[in-house]
Amino acid sequence: MNNQGNAQANEATVPEFEFGIYTLGDIVTDCHTGQRISPRQRLNEVIAAAKLADEAGLDVFGVGEHHRLDFVISSVPVVLAAIAQVTRRIKLTSATTVLSTIDPVRVFEDFATLDLLSDGRAEIIAGRGAFLESFPLFGYELEDYKQLFSENLDLLLTLNQHEVMNWQGKFRSPLHNAEIAPRPLQQKLPLWVGIGGSAESAEKAGSLGIGMAIAILSGSPEPFQNLAGTYRRSGAAAGHAPEDLKIAITSHGYIAKTSQQALDEYYPYYYSYRNAISPKPGQEYRVSRSEFGRFTSPDNTLAVGSPQQIIEKILYQHELFGHHRFMTQLDIGGLPYAKVAAAIELLATEVAPVVRRELAKKPGGISSAQ
Repeated sequence: MNNQGNAQANEATVPEFEFGIYTLGDIVTDCHTGQRISPRQRLNEVIAAAKLADEAGLDVFGVGEHHRLDFVISSVPVVLAAIAQVTRRIKLTSATTVLSTIDPVRVFEDFATLDLLSDGRAEIIAGRGAFLESFPLFGYELEDYKQLFSENLDLLLTLNQHEVMNWQGKFRSPLHNAEIAPRPLQQKLPLWVGIGGSAESAEKAGSLGIGMAIAILSGSPEPFQNLAGTYRRSGAAAGHAPEDLKIAITSHGYIAKTSQQALDEYYPYYYSYRNAISPKPGQEYRVSRSEFGRFTSPDNTLAVGSPQQIIEKILYQHELFGHHRFMTQLDIGGLPYAKVAAAIELLATEVAPVVRRELAKKPGGISSAQ
């Protein structure tokens, strides 16, 4: 095969870098108008954002789970099923499923059903969750936090592999020749583990050979770089192929035509969100406008700025992580839908094509971390 043929073959086997957005469906009072939209309108806007993201050419749309009155999404598969009916190609994922406090059999059945309804577009990002309200709500003990997640993750993986199975654990009733139905359209549901900063979780995800989504919501991304190394080393030691070990980076973000516009428009909503939505009630978030500007610098994870600034930030992070997917949460703190929609368009039309083009030039493709 000549050089041109080799180049074409390599290009055909290297997947494109993926772009996505996710939402937690928060319901926060608009800091400018003092108004709070209804849960019904918030859900309608989530579905509209997913439809726009699909039409604009983004790759993934994620919906997160919470169980409190200042969030509208507690039933992730239901919302994703509604989104499936108005979209055609975009992947639909949880962001995240709080696996410690939900029955893995129910999770698998729900997402397998979603996969059938969406023609094979369902994914699951499973995590422990930063919020703890689901533990008392569903009758679980916080002291079992880690053990619940580990057992439920192992069971979910087994459910993904077997139509009929036997299983026994500590926290749920055993399964005896249980039929696990329906089966997804895909051969297996794509599973990811969502982590904050736990090396133990990164090692676990690597050993299992499933994807890892790292949530980096503030500060420098460099301290998280060791998680990517731990994940890949663990995966290699367990015999998993490098191409099966996929990393996503997730963060808050906002894009406008200019850096100044992005900062001016996003700061009041970001500040309001951080103070209204906290895993620790009463913990005040204080950051000045000038400090916020530093949070959006190229070596900081907060993805706020002009399209060129977001391009440079993603490429810088790719040098650290060699990741395969970038996802950002745009719609926080009561940010009006029109601004969210404009940011989605900029991400899809001005950021994604340039990043993909630059990464395609790298030796070894998108997964070549430095």
